[in-house]
Amino acid sequence: MRGRIIESRRRQRLFADRRHRQTQEENKVTTQKAQPFDRTISVIGKPAFARLQQAHVAVFGVGGVGAACAEALARSGVGSITLVDHDVVSITNINRQLIALHSTLRQRKVDVCAARLRDINPDIKITALPLFFEEGSFDAIDFSSFDAVADCVDTLSAKLLIAKTCILRDIPIICCLGAGNRLDPMQLRIGDIYETSGCPLARRMRKACREQAIPALRVLYSLEEPVKAVTEAHNGRHAPGSVAFVPPVAGMMMAGDLIRHLMNPAHTPQSQPPALP
Repeated sequence: MRGRIIESRRRQRLFADRRHRQTQEENKVTTQKAQPFDRTISVIGKPAFARLQQAHVAVFGVGGVGAACAEALARSGVGSITLVDHDVVSITNINRQLIALHSTLRQRKVDVCAARLRDINPDIKITALPLFFEEGSFDAIDFSSFDAVADCVDTLSAKLLIAKTCILRDIPIICCLGAGNRLDPMQLRIGDIYETSGCPLARRMRKACREQAIPALRVLYSLEEPVKAVTEAHNGRHAPGSVAFVPPVAGMMMAGDLIRHLMNPAHTPQSQPPALP
């Protein structure tokens, strides 16, 4: 009896060891076969993913909105991204910007973002341009290489210049309007500039677009009325307030809109702009 018990236990150990080795081999094979973008391809298909890999998207402004937009583009498989921003990471960026950490303070935003995107996808092609986009720096950027543009800058003059340049070159663009001083990401919308309401920046942008004879411009805006600052102003002026859960959502929405367009250009109504009001 004792011998049979010992033999039975020996066989159980052998079976357990064999099963353990088999499981290790199965896990090894699964790990070898898995790829970073498998889950994306399962949703959009290989042909659409191939189009994303061949696409070149420019992100102007790498802050709370732009950094999130750039990261979503990279994680979706966009093959080439150009980042444009003259600023460095500051302590006040930490509350909302993906690239803002104590370890990245005082570093150029485009450099920090570029390193992060390369860590996500080592095969991605990144062009980092640490400059402020204006008439004087216009020639430093080759718009002809862009398949789409995300405008995430703060200044009206730069927004108008980016918009006019893209429209003249027939480059799909989406422009971010007011994401600061908001608390409700559920009120973010994407539409035409002339459909916007309730946003002070959108009001100024609409007026400027009429003056510049811009017939249509795809924008992200908020229906939420901006909240009033509750802190004391510095130098007599209030910097726009912000929270962690609105600007990044805006950036993700912009990236999603551009990605859907790159996969299927017919999805956006850019070929039929509305008449000027």
